[in-house]
Amino acid sequence: MADTFFVGRINTSATAAVGVVFPLMTSIQVIGITLGVGSGSFIARLLGQKDSKRANRATSTAFFTALAVGALYTVGGELLLTPLMRLLGSTESILPYASGYARVVLFGAPFMAAAFVMNVNLRSEGSAVLSMIGLASGAILNIALDPLFIFTFRMGIAGAAAATILSQFVSFCILLSHYLSRRSTLAIDPKNFSPKWEMYWEMLKSGLPTLFRQSFVTIAVITLNLAARPFGDAALAGMTVVNRIMFFIMAMLIGFGQGFQPVAAFNYTAGFHHRVYQAFRFSVAVGTIALFFCALGAGVFAPFIIAIFRNDIEVIQIGSLALRLQCVTLPLSPYIVISNMMFQYIGKPVRASILALARQGLVFIPVLLVFSSLFGLFGVQLSQAVADVLTFVLALPLTAGMVKTLATEEVDNGGQAV
Repeated sequence: MADTFFVGRINTSATAAVGVVFPLMTSIQVIGITLGVGSGSFIARLLGQKDSKRANRATSTAFFTALAVGALYTVGGELLLTPLMRLLGSTESILPYASGYARVVLFGAPFMAAAFVMNVNLRSEGSAVLSMIGLASGAILNIALDPLFIFTFRMGIAGAAAATILSQFVSFCILLSHYLSRRSTLAIDPKNFSPKWEMYWEMLKSGLPTLFRQSFVTIAVITLNLAARPFGDAALAGMTVVNRIMFFIMAMLIGFGQGFQPVAAFNYTAGFHHRVYQAFRFSVAVGTIALFFCALGAGVFAPFIIAIFRNDIEVIQIGSLALRLQCVTLPLSPYIVISNMMFQYIGKPVRASILALARQGLVFIPVLLVFSSLFGLFGVQLSQAVADVLTFVLALPLTAGMVKTLATEEVDNGGQAV
């Protein structure tokens, strides 16, 4: 978000470059989030069963695996940088900016991935405050460093990338310090690294929906870039700004939902199913109300919000319409997202995977391809709103039966339904 704001002061091509590199950054996050959510769900269940030894092994295995995969990402990305940028939707005018931004970002891949693992795992053990400290410190530092690196040091878009990576590294160090200083319930130790199939399978069972969802987010943004590219750099920049605004709003929802996930996992494992139902209802209600007001504000002030990021008449026109269209369906998102997260953490991977794939994959990509072909740029702007409606329609019957069961069934400590 901060990068898009400050890079928008350079030019329209630089703003669009952030959107081109965004799928690369989300794919790095996929590594950490998948391992983090997968191990976090496993850890929450293990702590519910009082098995701290295996929980420590899961934490360490996810952490060191993220570091290793992130390092491979760095090497591969640097070697294939130019063709990779074109694959992500870059035009020739955007390419120098996109390459300069991505070249720096790739060096931080191991720390970004591992930081996401620690962030999720801290929440899974109930240390949400420690998680927030690490995350917030990096975000605040990024906002402070962006103008310093971009304008004072005259580093341009590479300065934005440097600010992001340095901030991510600081978050990484803060999060790691919680484990090394034993402020965390669990510990990260090379001795606990257990790269065995059974360990990875436990992580994958819960992490696969996240992998699918985040992977399709990456593919969806690439498809969006490719669909917007024929309409020029302003279209790419406008959709980039809208994506960042919506990403910020959805990040608040996901953060709220991630607080719900360990509650759901612990109580479902312990047999307190009605508590899961109550937490689900509360989370959906609060999320819907919050996003309604976000949608109202963003819809009314759309041109002013877009202009904050890039004060270009064409970018504002394209971005404002796209933002307003997405705001119409934004209040439907909490039901979709919270349902997906509930299924993920109570051990229902098939339903979680279906919902994870729908909004950004099974529904959005076909809608985008068809609508952009039929309606041109307007089809690109409209596609996400249509996809949200169709995904909500899918989520209703998929979730209703499970919610009804949770509302009426309770399990005693002996494991028998009552």
